[in-house]
Amino acid sequence: MEGLMILWSETGLANFQWPQLVMIAVGCLLLFLAIRRGFEPLLLLPIGFGAILANIPNAGFNEPGGLLYYVYHVGIDTGVFPLLIFMGVGAMTDFGALIANPRTLLLGAAAQFGIFATLFGAILLNLVPGMAFSLQDAASIAIIGGADGPTAIFLASRLSPDLLGAIAVAAYSYMALVPIIQPPIMKLFTSDSERKIEMKQLRHVSKTEKVLFPLAVLMMTILFLPSATPLVGMFCLGNLMRECGVVDRLSGTAQNELINIVTIFLGLAVGSKLEADKFLQFETLGILVLGAVAFSIGTGTGVLMAKILNRFSRDPINPLIGAAGVSAVPMAARVVNKVGLDANPHNFLLMHAMGPNVAGVLGSAVAAGILLALVG
Repeated sequence: MEGLMILWSETGLANFQWPQLVMIAVGCLLLFLAIRRGFEPLLLLPIGFGAILANIPNAGFNEPGGLLYYVYHVGIDTGVFPLLIFMGVGAMTDFGALIANPRTLLLGAAAQFGIFATLFGAILLNLVPGMAFSLQDAASIAIIGGADGPTAIFLASRLSPDLLGAIAVAAYSYMALVPIIQPPIMKLFTSDSERKIEMKQLRHVSKTEKVLFPLAVLMMTILFLPSATPLVGMFCLGNLMRECGVVDRLSGTAQNELINIVTIFLGLAVGSKLEADKFLQFETLGILVLGAVAFSIGTGTGVLMAKILNRFSRDPINPLIGAAGVSAVPMAARVVNKVGLDANPHNFLLMHAMGPNVAGVLGSAVAAGILLALVG
């Protein structure tokens, strides 16, 4: 009988507590969204599965010696995984549209306004009973507005590791919801005639320009914002490997095998932070709300900046492309193209929207560097 009691005490049935069951249900929800709805499946699937593993009693996944413990400390705690992801994203990014129309860099910058507006919003939430965000926490939450998962993870791991799970889930959830969140905001700030504006074809960009561009971006970052060089530097390295044409094998590895392997472990590491005692808190609701606000403000300010540029530009600019200033590449650009085609069947905005879209990637990295320099 004593042996049976010992055996029973080691089972999951005897040790499960309701918060763990809730978080396992959350993990199953993320799996459902990834598999059935197609919401960012490459990351929501491993994050959801990691959340399930992290909440199994007596399994020891998150304890010293457990798999998730080492995956997190090797890849997230050190900041290595987000940087490798950025290198892969750089290797997949074509800056041709941005180089051909440099004004769209302003749209990527304007879309980051949501980050800094939400920084103050997070601080104001401390007035709500039960909310207690430090300045570091507020900075980590605000970066969700950039719609850039790796940047959000990198900054949160540096400033607010206890909030990493909620911030990462919010960032990737809103990235997945771009086709739902952005169109109403885009239509709110533009008229029907503005959405019908057709833009001129972009000029051809030479290989020399594409090779020099990542080097110029890196040099500017080194001179003016060294704290952003980890993210920007790895992004520029990946892009240089793509554009130089002499290391196709390295570029192919960064775009495929390496980024795929890192994505698996990144997702599991983020899922490991979705433990019940860390996630099931009142602050998590504040993070989710502020993330949505940050993303919405970023979309709106990008569109408004595009309207200003259109007013003073010799060539017409469709204000819709400003919504692509958030760095959800290339989904935001595709949404802009779809909304433009709905208004005008001859209005192909995809390549024009890719300019502010890739500018948004750089903008979110720069914003993270600024926040890190200010409050890190």
